[in-house]
Amino acid sequence: MEVNTYLNFNGNCEAAFTFYAKSLGGRIDAMVPHEGTPAGAHIPAEWGEKILHAKMTLGGTVLMGSDAPDDRYQKPQGFSVSLQTKTPEQAEHAFRSLSAGGIVRMPIQETFFAARFGMLVDQFGVPWMINCTPAA
Repeated sequence: MEVNTYLNFNGNCEAAFTFYAKSLGGRIDAMVPHEGTPAGAHIPAEWGEKILHAKMTLGGTVLMGSDAPDDRYQKPQGFSVSLQTKTPEQAEHAFRSLSAGGIVRMPIQETFFAARFGMLVDQFGVPWMINCTPAA
């Protein structure tokens, strides 16, 4: 069994996943627009290029997402995507990259429980926690 994060976006899923792949070194495995799928017949024409399903591999995990129509989109709240890194340098790089154009909630820093920990909301409205636990 696996647990994967699935994010909904307000029409900017493709831009978000392109940003995440570049910022975090992920690989986009799927970027499927509505147009050309059976779902394409059930959406407004202007939504044809919006993303029905996106999938990105990041290390040994998967991040997925799609665009949600205005009447179904809800701003992300009550969760954070938690990114675990192996080194403080990886944590700092991820934090700097993801926080560009976003809001820093807690600057990346050493804490009593982590070599580096920080919280932010990225430019797409997605909340993140970046964590690098200390070496054992």
